[in-house]
Amino acid sequence: MQTNEQKFDQVRKGAEEYYEKVGKVRCSYFNDFVHFNSEGFQHLLFKSWNRTRTRPEQYARLRLLSFAPEIIARSHTLQEYMEQRNLVRQKINSRWEQRLKLIRCYAFVAVILDKQLRIKIIVKEVEGGAKCFYSLYPSWRIAADVRGNKRKVFFAGDLETE
Repeated sequence: MQTNEQKFDQVRKGAEEYYEKVGKVRCSYFNDFVHFNSEGFQHLLFKSWNRTRTRPEQYARLRLLSFAPEIIARSHTLQEYMEQRNLVRQKINSRWEQRLKLIRCYAFVAVILDKQLRIKIIVKEVEGGAKCFYSLYPSWRIAADVRGNKRKVFFAGDLETE
């Protein structure tokens, strides 16, 4: 998927403005708030610290961002769960340090029929912190090949790295 720079910049700016306005959303599953902080937006643009995603990947995620608050608010069923101890980069006493913390990742999946999309949203909770929006990506979509035959295109992977 090729995107021109002007269209990409427009989508990114719109997504950034939208993301800043969201703040937090009450999640039915947790009966608690899910916060939309800078880490979540950065993860849409970067795979890990200082390692950027490709432009088409960023573009796809940023275009789907407007679905995230509603999906989180309406989700009553958890689709996937992952819990592990991992190093977390935190700013402590004016410097960045790596600390071993328990990380919980929750995945919610929504099917949007009119767009033929299945979106997976990841909510991350670091030990001692609030639940925060972490990522979203298309889990599958319907694509037509050259002959017009429709097929599903799948996306899958580790909850924390996706």
